[in-house]
Amino acid sequence: MATGKINVSVDNIFPLIKKFLYSDHEIFLRELISNATDATLKLRHLTSIGEAKIEYGNPMIEVKVDKKGKKLHVIDQGLGMTEDEVKKYINEVAFSGAEEFLNKYEDTAKDAGIIGHFGLGFYSAFMVADKVEIITKSFKDEPAVHWSCDGSPNFTTKKSKKEERGTEIILHVADDSKEFLEDNKISELLRKYNKFMPVPIKFGTKTETLPKPEGAKEEDPAPTQEVDNIINNPNPAWTKQPADLEEKDYKEFYRELYPMQFEEPLFNIHLNVDYPFNLTGILYFPKLTNDLNIQKDRIQLYQNQVFVTDNVEGIVPEFLTMLRGVIDSPDIPLNVSRSYLQADGAVKKISSYITRKVADKLNSLFKNNREDFEQKWNDIKIVIEYGMLSEDKFFEKADKFALYPTIDGSFHTFEELQEKIKENQTDKDDKLVILYASDKEAQHSYIEAAKAKGYEVLLLDSPIIGHLMQKLETSKEKISFVRVDADHIDKLIQKEDTQISKLSDEEKEKLKADLEKVFGEKSSYTVQLEAMDSNASPFIITEPEFMRRMKEMQQTGGGGGMFGMGNMPEMYNLVVNTNHELVGEILNTKTAKKKERLINQSLDLARLSKGLLKGAELTEFIKRSYEMVK
Repeated sequence: MATGKINVSVDNIFPLIKKFLYSDHEIFLRELISNATDATLKLRHLTSIGEAKIEYGNPMIEVKVDKKGKKLHVIDQGLGMTEDEVKKYINEVAFSGAEEFLNKYEDTAKDAGIIGHFGLGFYSAFMVADKVEIITKSFKDEPAVHWSCDGSPNFTTKKSKKEERGTEIILHVADDSKEFLEDNKISELLRKYNKFMPVPIKFGTKTETLPKPEGAKEEDPAPTQEVDNIINNPNPAWTKQPADLEEKDYKEFYRELYPMQFEEPLFNIHLNVDYPFNLTGILYFPKLTNDLNIQKDRIQLYQNQVFVTDNVEGIVPEFLTMLRGVIDSPDIPLNVSRSYLQADGAVKKISSYITRKVADKLNSLFKNNREDFEQKWNDIKIVIEYGMLSEDKFFEKADKFALYPTIDGSFHTFEELQEKIKENQTDKDDKLVILYASDKEAQHSYIEAAKAKGYEVLLLDSPIIGHLMQKLETSKEKISFVRVDADHIDKLIQKEDTQISKLSDEEKEKLKADLEKVFGEKSSYTVQLEAMDSNASPFIITEPEFMRRMKEMQQTGGGGGMFGMGNMPEMYNLVVNTNHELVGEILNTKTAKKKERLINQSLDLARLSKGLLKGAELTEFIKRSYEMVK
């Protein structure tokens, strides 16, 4: 039997491991199974090239819990180790620069990948065990070895009677980590981190029902048998070539990833590239709503089929974090801070590739089946609009397939829309005015007024549309977006011809004074007297486009900080049609009480049309209206 000290360049590695990985101590199992997987796959490689003169067979990794003995076993049928290899890989751990690392990454070293990064996967066992044993036999014709260590730098090595090739790690679980002796806990960790490992992982057995033998009676129970409980799928869809998969395979894999998700994904994007970096994966577009607080962290990041994290911020462009699926890449550094990650060249290339791949897929869906794409638009628009706002390259590509739906349910690309409305909706300054509504019901009267003029009205109702319109207005020449209730219809798209007012300047002054007297000084309405068609409404409440849009953008982030407007007050214009007969009656009414009643009733009707009349004021309006029709 041999004894010795573990040779590391810091005096004791174990406090270091516990310090940095205490909050992530559950990853010890991931690390041990990753090592077992590596040992198995390396053996497969050596047998395939003839360097290992043995039968590879169908090796698996087994995890066993011995609750009574307070032990956890991880057993593989991989390469195994000779005594010299145990000395090299277990005792002489290369950990140069540990102190420098500590000083440099004090705040960021808690990332879960730190152990694997320094080749210390095995030592993560000491986060949960106060003693660890290794019983290993190499595929080479050499004696088996039994190594043990109690968490101090001291270890013992002796010969073992193990006859089967491979390695068994035995963890004597510490009293403060007894949760790892529970089957449920181990099962949960295996499914979390090792669900798609490339080598079958056995954890106990399960009962399987067999087909009834021929001639069995209906009441006879079906025969059963105990079989290995394999917890992982070693060949997940993303490791296969797209040509080998059908639509049903993608849908089945989605259900495997998200067993509690009952809605089918809208479509998927298969990622597969091996130069200038390695990346595979499948992204799914789920049905999305206008809710910007939708749960993110649904894309799972793997490294060689080992689960790492579901926080892919910095790797996947932010606008795509609302998608679901899997990304697997050995080229993503997992052990550093997010700021480093975002500056990393390989990660930037990966992020650009994913953006391009998603844009190309969307473009092909649009081209190949436009009708289907239009039907899905409301479910995917939030991602596309967010991408157009945040990624300039995506904006350029999306210009070909981003859709602008009208109130009547037809869809146009920007180019198609421009072509359709340029003749009727170009103003006197040669600017194309794009009218839109955000709520078909609330803005109904304004929409109808625009349609009566032959104008096309878009329905743009996503929470970030204000930001996107701002970007479109600055990136395209001579266009502006105006909501239909931003002004009266003749001023929304100003042409050369103007209506002549029936009222003289003196009458206008008197009318304005009458109105302001009734409204009082605290009114939030700015009175605008306008000569309009006599059939247009007498009173119209509008909200200036710029102010309203800034307020909306502030609510979804950007407006307040960008323009420094703080909490902006509600501001409305009261547009009074000087050519309407009711306005003439208000002007000519001699009785102050009747004049006040006419003004209040007309204002409340305008407020009702705008959706501003609520609560006690609405109740009072209804009561007053009934009195007037008696």
